[in-house]
Order: sequence, then C-alpha cells, then structure tokens
Amino acid sequence: MATYLELPTRGRMPILGLGTWQALQGTARDAVKFAIDVGYRHFDCAYMYQNESEIGDALRQKMEEGVVRREELFIVSKLWSTFHERSLVKEVCQKTLAALQLDYLDLYLMHCPMGFKAMEELVDVGMVKAIGVSNFNHKQMGRLLGKPGLRHKPANNQIESHPCLPQEELIKFCQSKGISVTAYCPLGAPNWPGSKPDHISLFDDPQIKEIALKHNKTPAQVLIRLQIQRNVSVIPKSVTPQHIEENFKVFDFELTEEEMETLLGFKKRYRICALSECKNHKDYPFSED
Repeated sequence: MATYLELPTRGRMPILGLGTWQALQGTARDAVKFAIDVGYRHFDCAYMYQNESEIGDALRQKMEEGVVRREELFIVSKLWSTFHERSLVKEVCQKTLAALQLDYLDLYLMHCPMGFKAMEELVDVGMVKAIGVSNFNHKQMGRLLGKPGLRHKPANNQIESHPCLPQEELIKFCQSKGISVTAYCPLGAPNWPGSKPDHISLFDDPQIKEIALKHNKTPAQVLIRLQIQRNVSVIPKSVTPQHIEENFKVFDFELTEEEMETLLGFKKRYRICALSECKNHKDYPFSED
C-alpha cells in the first residue's frame, strides 16, 4: 500500500496527515511538534482556523532542531471565502506563508466552491506548488475542468468522507481525472460543535467495533485505514498525543474486501459539515444531497 499520493504536478502528498481545525489556544503548536516526532509530514492548515502562526512556530522549531527538512514536509492551507476577489488572493496567501514561516505551500485549496482563477497565478509566481479545491461536488468539478483557459488543473479535492458519507461516486470521478482526494472528518468528528441530535458516534457503532476488535485496532484506526485503502489521503484531527500516535499506526494491517464493503455500505447518511450558512449561495455544493 502506497504511503503517498502522486499529484498531477508530480508532487507527492503523504496519504496520512494531521488535521489542525479547532486546535486553538496553545494546543496546535504542541500537537504539530509531537506529530512531527511521531513521523507525520503532512499538515492540513487553513487561514480560517486562526492557528497558522502557532503551527509555523512548531514547524520552524523542528526544522531548526534538524528533526525535519522543509522538503520532507507537505503543508496544505486554504483560501477562505471572503478573499476570492482577485486582488486579495495573493495578499492572503502571503499572510498564510508569513504565519507558517514558509517560502511556499505544497498545496493551496479553495475552501469552498466559489471562484478559482486567481489561484493559478500563485503557482506561476512560485508561492504554491499546486492548487486544489475543497467541498466541490461532482458537477462543480466537471464545470471547473471544462473551463476554457484552465492552466493548472486542480491537484486535489478535499471533502468530508466517512461511513455515513462515503462519497464513492465523487471520489471515483476525481480519481478518474487524475485528481487526488483528501477525506476530512474521517472519524465522524466526535467533537464537532453544535452536533445535531441524530449525530451517530462511529466509535460506538457495533460493526466498526467488531472490525476493530478483529484486527486488535481502535475504531479510529479502522476508519483511517478505510480511506487509505481507497487511495484517499486522510487528515484525522487530534491534539491528544496518544491519539496522534495511535492514528499514525495504520500501515501494519489491512481491511478485507468484505470489511470494506461493510464500512462503505452503511444505510445511514449524515453530513457533518453542511455549510448551512452558505445554503442560499448560487454555488452551494450540497444541494445535490
């Protein structure tokens, strides 16, 4: 099983990364430092998470200590939706680079499907190695790829995916076009703020627990392994050292075909990150649901 995904730019994205959303108030710095020591090299960041300066401190410290070199890291960040105007894109990317204390990003994603062209210029000037998108649905991906004058094909689509939202059609479409996919909320986001009353805990699901027991693994490790075996990059978020380390120990077992079918065959459908505040926008991506 590959531990990297090859991007259209020839860049190599580690298939397992650390998510950093909600890692605030001093937790992001320590979580990233610990994760680097464990072996993580892919870090998923965003301007909107408001913790990029903490992450930058951690990256700088570990590079200065000689634990890791910049070229060994794969750093992702995202353009938030209030900065789509062409004149703002470069400026906010520069702010992210300054906060992370980096000269370039390995991948820069549009956080929501509402504009793309100005990001191409960031590749041209060397501020980012590759650009991609997040939360684009099947039709939006098709429209983007069909745009006249598209110079840099999106290298990645970052989407929510777990057994209650497997997204098989969208993942297969992206992969068929040479576009890598990253799964966020792979564990069902047990600590998501404002969870709906019908939110199901994947960790407590009897089928997932049974599979985990069989492999002597945790439910979280099974959920991460599910995505890896689909050739999907996965970014479980944690600030707890024990969980960060556990989540990395997923390359020493393999789910059977039957177990994969079970995990992808849940009848319950549930979207955690519904972006409901954007539902009246013309490009709202989840109306297809």
